[in-house]
Amino acid sequence: MIVSLTIVRYRTTLIPLALFAMAVHRISISRQKGCTFWKLLGSGKSGTFDLKPDWQQWGLLAVWDDQSSFDVFYRQSFIANWWRRFTTEQWTILLSPMQSRGQWDGKEPFGKPNESINSEPVAVLTRATIRLKKLKAFWAHVDGVPHMMAAAPGYITSFGIGEAPFYRQSTFSIWRNLDDVKGFAYRSKEHAEVIKKTRDDDWYSEELFARFKIIDAFGTLHGADPLKGLLKFVTDENNS
Repeated sequence: MIVSLTIVRYRTTLIPLALFAMAVHRISISRQKGCTFWKLLGSGKSGTFDLKPDWQQWGLLAVWDDQSSFDVFYRQSFIANWWRRFTTEQWTILLSPMQSRGQWDGKEPFGKPNESINSEPVAVLTRATIRLKKLKAFWAHVDGVPHMMAAAPGYITSFGIGEAPFYRQSTFSIWRNLDDVKGFAYRSKEHAEVIKKTRDDDWYSEELFARFKIIDAFGTLHGADPLKGLLKFVTDENNS
């Protein structure tokens, strides 16, 4: 199994086409051989849970039987050809699930891995469906999270992605190592307080937390590769 996350950007004039893609791409990806799970995603502006959408930026997260299944999709699929024709930028990261707990739409898309993470950097996905009656409390307490995350030691980059505005939200983040992930999640007082409130006040009807080893990354966003110079170990490891 491998997991892909592709983030693409459209010109402002093509935002209506990006919205249209959210409808037509689900037909194509649902028929893609070797794809066992997928989600078409919108993006927030802040890099994490966000009420302000970035109408130019969109994503696709997918789970594949193997890398060859992804390669066929990326070379030949209707969606990949659409991206090449209509988007200004694409960035893709390929991942191997190392730890995962929780569900996404009642499924465990990454299985139940529980392996040690020795590689660097580390990717993390946090995803939740927020209870409608808890929306006001949730958004009142997470405003400061983007600033806390961006200032945390070891933080590299992050994307706020979601299936629906306001209540189905995800954050995909990349950190220099596992200790930095744990430092932000558990040793940051402010973030720890937010996590405690999610449990005490039962904000979520469903949630998922996963950590990944990074296999590869390619493409650009805003004119640069977010992981430039950080993945040499991947090439060396794969060639050894």
